[in-house]
Parts: sequence; structure tokens; C-alpha cells
Amino acid sequence: MTTPPTQDKLLIAVDIDGTILDYDERISGEVRAVISEAAAAHHVVIATGRSVEGTLPVLDRLGLLTGSAVCANGAITLRLDPELPDGWEVADMHTFSPGPALRLIREYLPTALYGVEGEDLVKYITGAFPDGELDGELRVETFDELVHRQALRVVVRSLDHTPEEFLELVHRMGLHGVSYAVGWTAWLDIAPEGVNKATALEIIRQRLRVSESATRAIGDGRNDVEMLQWAALSAAMGDSPPEVLAAAKEVTGSVVEDGLATWLRGVLSEGL
Repeated sequence: MTTPPTQDKLLIAVDIDGTILDYDERISGEVRAVISEAAAAHHVVIATGRSVEGTLPVLDRLGLLTGSAVCANGAITLRLDPELPDGWEVADMHTFSPGPALRLIREYLPTALYGVEGEDLVKYITGAFPDGELDGELRVETFDELVHRQALRVVVRSLDHTPEEFLELVHRMGLHGVSYAVGWTAWLDIAPEGVNKATALEIIRQRLRVSESATRAIGDGRNDVEMLQWAALSAAMGDSPPEVLAAAKEVTGSVVEDGLATWLRGVLSEGL
């Protein structure tokens, strides 16, 4: 017998960069306050492309110490609990063999920087990425060593292309057998096929027995498209790319306008 959904709480998925954090990694007091208010009454789940190491400090700043968090664009889901030795543990992990995708991409981007986030959460990189773009433990390896690793996530960074040039080039590659998203810079995130923020959030939704109609989501990046389409009600930040704006049901202000706070207060006032 299937257990019916609960009806008293929303599941609210929130992106980090460009949604919670501004471009200087600041969180406004208004955003912090409304997330705290939401978390006290509902299930607030951070869903980000960041690694575990990059996500945990943001959770601490927001006071989100219980529940779940989605990292690495859905490849890792954390269970958060202050009673755990580290305050968290990996609840779900999805890996893939990145070799075919990496070899194809290198044909188009021979001078790019490549990184593989392994099952041990270490990032194995071919060279130094720009400051602040990668966090956690970094180890330099050759490209040939990278292609043989099992990966949670692959990142590709070109210093020789504009974001527009990079996006067009990625579309021409015809990547298959993986999930991928292009970032704001000349940056490519690759995840296991069929894995994204939405797939991870759907597992969380079912575990929490939240009804599909009680799902909410907000974000600003191309890696948020599936999440915004998944939620019963979603919003894109006002400065999002066109395809992100098209994926959301609503549009709110930009991060510098505290668009998240404006939208989330509306969600809380409407409830279920």
C-alpha cells in the first residue's frame, strides 16, 4: 500500500550562486531572514552545482543544519543532521566513466582546463583554475589519468573563449551519454546521464512524502532548467539567461535586488 503524501509542508528548492549569494558571495540580511522563516515551516533544500566542500559553508551561514542538500548538480545528496560526526553524510551518490566525453571535448578544446571530482570528493585537475572557481582538495593529474577515473562531476574551463563562443562550441560537440550544463563563464559541468538537480529533488520529495503540487524552486543558471520545470511553481532570477527564464513559471528580481526574498515571501504567504 502506497503511503499518501503529506499536505502540511512545501518542498522549496533553492539554488546558491546568483540566487542566494551575490557575485561577491554576500548574503543579504533579507535573504537570510526569509530562508530561516521558510526552513522553520517547510522543507528548504539547497540545490547547487557546487561540490560538498563549497556547499557546507553556505549551509552554515544560512543555519540550515538539518534535512537534505543537493550538490554537484544532483550527483550527490547530503543528509544533514547535527548528531552525525561531521554534521552530514552522503545519502546518494551517482558516478560515471568520463573518458568518452573528455576525449570528445578535448578535440574541440585542446587548451582548456579539465577537472574530475572523484568518489573521494577530491578534485583532480590538469592545471590551476582561476582563483575561487574550485574549492576543496585539489590534485594535479595528467589528462590521460583523468579519463580513467570514476567521476561524480567533470568540469571544463576555457580561458580562450567568451561565454557566447563557448556555448556555441559545446552545442556543436554533440555530447551524448551524459548530462551537461554551460555556466555563466566559459565553463561546462558534466554529470552522469539522467542526473540533474531535478532527479535528486524528486527522490527527496518521495522520501519526505511531499505532494508534487507542493514543490517550489528558484534559480538563475542553465543547470537549474530541469529543476524549474520539475517544480509545480518555479521562479527564475531576473538576470537569468533566456532559456532559464523560459523554463520558469515566474520571474523575480535579480540577486542584487533580493529577488529570492521577494519571491519566497510570496510563496510563504500563499502556503499550500
